[in-house]
This record gives sequence, C-alpha cells and structure tokens, in this order.
Amino acid sequence: MKSINPATGQIIDTYTEHTVAQCNEIIDQVYHAWDDWKTRSFEYKAALIHRLADLLDERKHELGLLITREMGKIIGEAEAEVEKSAWVCRYYAENAATFLQDEIIESDAFRSLVAFEPLGPVLAVMPWNFPFWQVFRFAAPALMAGNAAVLKHASNVPGCALAIEALFADAGFPKNIFRTCLIGGREVHHLIQNKKIMAATLTGSESAGRKVAEQSGKELKKMVLELGGSDPYIVLADADLDKCMEAAVKARMINAGQSCIAAKRFIVVQEVYEAFVEKASQLIKNMKTGNPENAETDYGPLARPDILEDLNVQVQKSIASGAKLLLGGKRIDGEGFYYEATLVIDVKPEMTLFDEETFGPVMAVIKAKDEEEAIILANKSNYGLGASIWTKDIKRGETLARRIESGAVFVNAMTKSDPRLPFGGIKNSGYGRELSYYGIREFVNIKTVSIDK
Repeated sequence: MKSINPATGQIIDTYTEHTVAQCNEIIDQVYHAWDDWKTRSFEYKAALIHRLADLLDERKHELGLLITREMGKIIGEAEAEVEKSAWVCRYYAENAATFLQDEIIESDAFRSLVAFEPLGPVLAVMPWNFPFWQVFRFAAPALMAGNAAVLKHASNVPGCALAIEALFADAGFPKNIFRTCLIGGREVHHLIQNKKIMAATLTGSESAGRKVAEQSGKELKKMVLELGGSDPYIVLADADLDKCMEAAVKARMINAGQSCIAAKRFIVVQEVYEAFVEKASQLIKNMKTGNPENAETDYGPLARPDILEDLNVQVQKSIASGAKLLLGGKRIDGEGFYYEATLVIDVKPEMTLFDEETFGPVMAVIKAKDEEEAIILANKSNYGLGASIWTKDIKRGETLARRIESGAVFVNAMTKSDPRLPFGGIKNSGYGRELSYYGIREFVNIKTVSIDK
C-alpha cells in the first residue's frame, strides 16, 4: 500500500497490508474491548473524547501537513479539517447523554420506555477526500453511544489512518476500542462477513456503496451510506450576486472540487446568467494553484492521476456535446496531479457535467429560463445530497427549498456539514443520517421496555 504525494507524484511511504486473518484478529480484539466499553458511563467516555479533541487541536499543524502531503488538500483547509474534527468530538462529548437518555412513553403498561443501547463493533469504510473529518464524524457519536470502531480507510491515505488510530491511544482510550485495518477495497466483504462486526457505514462512491450495501444486506447488518452528489447551486434573478459569487467559487473549488457536497451544477436564471458568467470568469482567472503547503495557494492537486483523467474526460465529452469552454479544460504540465481551474457554460441535461458527479475544479453553468425551470433542472438528477438557493426573498427561498429533492438545502449559503445538523442524502446519494441526534441513533438498538405490576 503506497502513500503518494499528489503535488509531486513521489512516494512518501509504503505500508504492508493486513491479511484477512490479521483483520479478523483485530476485530476479535475490538470485540473484547467493547465488552467493557459498553458498560462505561457517559462521563467516562466524554472525558476521553474531550482529551481526543484537545490532542487534535494541539497537533493541528502536524496532522494538517500529513493530510496535505498524503491527499493534496491545501494546508489552510487541512488544518481547518482537523479543527472541525475536534469540534465534532466536543459536540458529542457534551450532548450524547441527552441524545440517548431513556424516553418515557405512555402506554397501557405500568411503565414503558425506549432505551438506546450500543450495537457493538461498527465497520467504517471511509474516503480520502476528508481523511480526518469523515472518520471523526462517525467515531465520536459511535463511541459515545458505547460502540467500538474498526476503520477501513481509503488505500491512498494509510498514514492518516494510522495517525488517527494513534490519537485514540494517546488520548488514553482503552486498548483496541478503535483500530485500523489496512486492506484494499476488494477485501471489505471479509470484514462485513465477520460475525463480530455488528453494523457498517460507508462514505464514498456510488459504486462502492452498492457493493458494500449488497454485502451488508446479505449479512442482515445495519448500514449507513453517504455517497456522491451533483449538488445544484440555484441563482435566482434577485440574488445578491456579489455574495453569491464569492460563495459559489468557494463552494466549487474547496478541496480542489473534491467534495461530495461541493456545488457542481450552477443553475442560473437567464436574467442574471451573463452577469454570473462574467463574475465567475473573473474570480476563477485569479485562482492560484501550486504547492498545497504554501499558504498563498488557492487550490491544490487532485488526489490521484485517475481522478484527473476521469475529470478531463467529463469536460471534453461535454464540450463535444455542445457546452462552451471559457477557461481551463486541461491538465497542468509538470509534476503532480494538477488540473486547471475550469469554467464551462451552456451545460445541458444528458451532458456528463450535468448527469455525473464531478470531482475537481470545474464549474459547470446551466441556464434556466425562470425559477420554475431551475427547480426542475435541479431535481433532474440521480443524486440528492445537498443544494443551495440564492434569493433576497427569504420566504420564497424556504418555499423553494422544500421542493428540492435532497437531504439538505441551504438558502443564501453554501452547503456544508455541521455537527448540530443531520447530514445525508436521498436517491443515489445514499441513506441514513450522520451528525446531530439523528446520527448518534443510527447505530444503537432502539429497545422498547414495557413493565407491568
């Protein structure tokens, strides 16, 4: 298993993969550790989670550098990701006891209640694009609920996977309550088949989600899927274009466009279409790429060469289908996996930039004749993760938000994840929810207790 710096294409380090037998041994150890962990109080677990958050803050710079060097995120965004991971830890340390307290329900029994009890070891199959945040937004609620965790991280970020495991040990967690298995994606089914894995969660591609969901279904194990997105960013005629454009470029270019909830389809009503395109062109022209460890860099390389090639194919196919290329549209020569900041306009349904998820610094702009057509175009997608609507009419914005087919809609703001708000999608973007009190209840036994005299 190789860790390759996307900015240079050079190998950072190599790692020996675990065998299936070694993974099964790890799972055994996690299961035995869970037997004690599940009995521990919320106060005990919260103290450890708080310590974990403190370590994340203390090591923000070194962990940020690890992220940057292993998957290419610019250093400022990488450090912010570590800080956000600390935030989600503190959020659940402070709120888990309330979220999971017994609920008393009136019935014909003398006393009836609902208890929320842990399931056991949960397998987390996590992606490379937010290698710390995605793990901690699963781990913090799962462990506070009394579960244990087995991490199968993306194969291009093994350094991050092991660093996260070390953080749990350094924070004083009981041995084996959080462990990493270094294996490829083809071996995941062996972990799911293990009888001591009680549930699974995956954040990743649609194809990976289908495979893991099929395997989990065969084993009758609970599953949460957070998959891809092709988020619409709807700009209505009365939108504040200056505010809208500043957020639009950030929403598309954050993490070099490699985000499931990045804005990907910019649907603009015709009254402001030309002004939007002009402003977008100006902003994108000024974006700087280069060494992601340099604080002046606006966006870094793509994480792998295959991602770069796939993105270029999507761009070229859309141009061949009639879209117009205004800026960028090709790989940047030299070392590393860099792609030009790209602006493509007059994109239409059935073009790859409209129909498929794009992972990279490419802004695809679509013209709508009015807000009604904008909503139709927004929903004309197999995905349903997030969306943004821009309008000065707040009431109208909320009304339209209720018509968008997605797990989240943000009015006059870019789509983002927040520990306080549930996160997840519909359609091919997956099912189940993470974060908020909805997320912590995904991996618990919701147990009815009914008592009569």
